[in-house]
Amino acid sequence: MKTTAREKELHRLIMGIRRCRKCPLHRHRTHAVPGEGPVQANILFVGEAPGKDEDKQGRPFVGHSGQFLDRLMDGVGITRSSLYTTSSVKCRPPKNRTPHAKELEMCRKAWLDRQISLIDPKLIVLLGKVPLRQMLGKKENLSNLHGQTFKKDGRTFLVTYHPAAAMRFPKIKDKIRQDLKKVAQFSNS
Repeated sequence: MKTTAREKELHRLIMGIRRCRKCPLHRHRTHAVPGEGPVQANILFVGEAPGKDEDKQGRPFVGHSGQFLDRLMDGVGITRSSLYTTSSVKCRPPKNRTPHAKELEMCRKAWLDRQISLIDPKLIVLLGKVPLRQMLGKKENLSNLHGQTFKKDGRTFLVTYHPAAAMRFPKIKDKIRQDLKKVAQFSNS
């Protein structure tokens, strides 16, 4: 199978992320986690930051919350292989802390905006408060915004909870499941 120009560009971007030293987060990582999925994905999921398992493997959403997300997606007919998954920052913050504003801004400008432009998804799903703040500048509670879509810079964003929150709170699990049903409907339209 012939590699397309977009696939080559995505590969260059991934290699740049793996070598990145633009912010102090690189000092604490085992592996940068660029993201993965098809370059022609119609849906892109953005999480907060790599966790312990993601840092160890260099792949997004492979730990407990990723496995939980996979089960939720399977339940509504979304397959991981049809999506592109990535995070707001590409390196695990020390002690699993929330990424700082400067780290989020740097990573968005250096990497995430370029990923979005290259993949050009029809829908970007923001998993939690961190990508919501990073991409849309919104600081409201997720309970008021989840399930809603927003337009910015010609892109459509859907807001939902991070799967880690849904693992801890049954009410949130039900809400994220409903939000993922909207994502499934969007992917089938």
